[in-house]
Amino acid sequence: MNLNQEQLIIFKKVMETGSFSAAARALGKVPSAVSMSIANLEIDLNLQLFERIGREPVPTSHAKILYEKAEQLLIEMNQWKQLARSLSTGLESELNIVVVSELLHTRWTDYIAALEAQFPTVQINIFTAPQEDAQKMLINGTAQFALMFEREQLESNEQFIELKQQALIPVAAKSYALAQFTQQSFEQILQSRQIVVASRDRNIRPELLFSKNYWRTDNHHSACAMILQNLGWGVLPVEMLDENPFLKKQLKVLNFSDFTPKFEYFVDLVWNRESLQGTAARFLIDYVKKLRKNTV
Repeated sequence: MNLNQEQLIIFKKVMETGSFSAAARALGKVPSAVSMSIANLEIDLNLQLFERIGREPVPTSHAKILYEKAEQLLIEMNQWKQLARSLSTGLESELNIVVVSELLHTRWTDYIAALEAQFPTVQINIFTAPQEDAQKMLINGTAQFALMFEREQLESNEQFIELKQQALIPVAAKSYALAQFTQQSFEQILQSRQIVVASRDRNIRPELLFSKNYWRTDNHHSACAMILQNLGWGVLPVEMLDENPFLKKQLKVLNFSDFTPKFEYFVDLVWNRESLQGTAARFLIDYVKKLRKNTV
């Protein structure tokens, strides 16, 4: 059996697009090359993968079963290649790490200090971004790691280690109208302007958006400044208030009377498992795994 990665990629794309011609366009190939690759794959596997009746190929039951495993097999093949390449390249010259805006007040510098102690010559570049932007930086290779909140749905190429829990709290300036009440009702929250930390491409995590009227920013420092200016209420990290006595005096923690929002999140160290990992990147992963093992 002479199965190769390109055949798997073509097979997967045909299954996803529903035709040889659509798969060819997506992959930048001519339809005849796609058709020939599928025919050769069928010969190699000794299985008919598509019924060629009508204008479009119809997947057989065998094709549907193999498709479920194709993506994972492609990931494992890429991982094997990346591992071999990283073993040959050794230590990387720099490492890009993006920290989600709301997590800047966590002890993320502990991990950087461990990297510096082990690899003082590696240049460490730290970026900050909203959650959705951080995830895109991992996908496009702008960053090798992201310190970010748990996600309800992972991308197929994401891998992560759970680090800790992080608390966010709803706050308003003490002179803000909403803060004059002992408890805030759902209707009051709905009608009061919310200052939201969100992605630059206008995506907002629905679990953090409560008001009909909202303003947006891409970092919690500017969100805090607007909240202090009585421009709205918002959700800030607990550590931000703990580290700044001034904020504690100026802000009031809101008490929602009609519902309990989810403001406790797990924080993950995330990386793209298909990307090249050098010695420093592998060290960071192993270091965090050992820390987690010792604390669990």
